[in-house]
Amino acid sequence: MTAKKKNIDQSLVRDLANILNETDLTEIEVEQDDFRVRVSRAAPAATQVVAAPAPVAAAPAAVSAAAPAAAAAPATAANSAAEPSPMVGTIYLAPSPDSDAFVKVGQAVKEGQTLLIIEAMKTMNQIPATKSGKVVEILVEDGQPVEFGDPLVIIE
Repeated sequence: MTAKKKNIDQSLVRDLANILNETDLTEIEVEQDDFRVRVSRAAPAATQVVAAPAPVAAAPAAVSAAAPAAAAAPATAANSAAEPSPMVGTIYLAPSPDSDAFVKVGQAVKEGQTLLIIEAMKTMNQIPATKSGKVVEILVEDGQPVEFGDPLVIIE
């Protein structure tokens, strides 16, 4: 069996990689005649900064009273990060139904520590913390389906 070696246009691969970065896609494939190129990257494990909810419109007298609280909210949001779901699947907060949860609100966690499991295509995927800190809130429930990028746990 003789294999044909084709010269791959490196600028095409770079252009496809740039498209991935610009559009936040994880994979792109181009096919022309009998030539096919697929460029893919792992799902990002970057942390997301969670912004405080927008204040509800209030009467002018109430606005001045709410101003100090609103000023403190961005500082808290900047120090907190929601761990985003790296995949689509079903959340499990414990390794088995009769076990304790991996983490609880108020617990300190270290970068790399397992926060929960996402079952995807019958595979149990441990989801690690992307930074060290304190678990402020768990945003999902056991058995809940999640989409890629859904916030899972807020770590401060």
